[in-house]
Amino acid sequence: MLQQYNNVLVAMDGSYESEMALQKAIEIVKRNNSTLHILHVIDTRAFQDVSSFDSSMVEQVTSTSRKALEEYVEQIKVQGVSKIVTKIEYGAPKLTIASDYPKRNKIDLIMLGATGLNAVERLLIGSVTEFVTRNAPCDVLVVRTDNEGHPLQKQPKTKDKK
Repeated sequence: MLQQYNNVLVAMDGSYESEMALQKAIEIVKRNNSTLHILHVIDTRAFQDVSSFDSSMVEQVTSTSRKALEEYVEQIKVQGVSKIVTKIEYGAPKLTIASDYPKRNKIDLIMLGATGLNAVERLLIGSVTEFVTRNAPCDVLVVRTDNEGHPLQKQPKTKDKK
């Protein structure tokens, strides 16, 4: 018996790895005729340390996230997926991705990039991917290869040419 996935969640953080997870999710969603959920979690802890915090900062981050999700949706529709749900949530990414969102939306597969944070951040706060794999109520697929099965290559950081 093959596993049928009805609701596939991809957590996007703007990293190359999360974009590769999205590409693999698109293929799974097409094969299963599933709904693709794209979630971006704005980590509110990042704003707690800002002494001059104001709501315009959150609005700016939300606006940027919304635009990115809209671009993803347009790219996904071109690839033949029509059942797409996008959501921006606020809070701790680990708990939101591993528990809160999946339980509320009957997610049966979570797909994540193998990394997203830099090495120092992983040491200090731990890997979201690691936490999700340990605590999610459903299957979790950690994407380490592209759609052809080749290991993901770190994308070089581009410098702005001025």
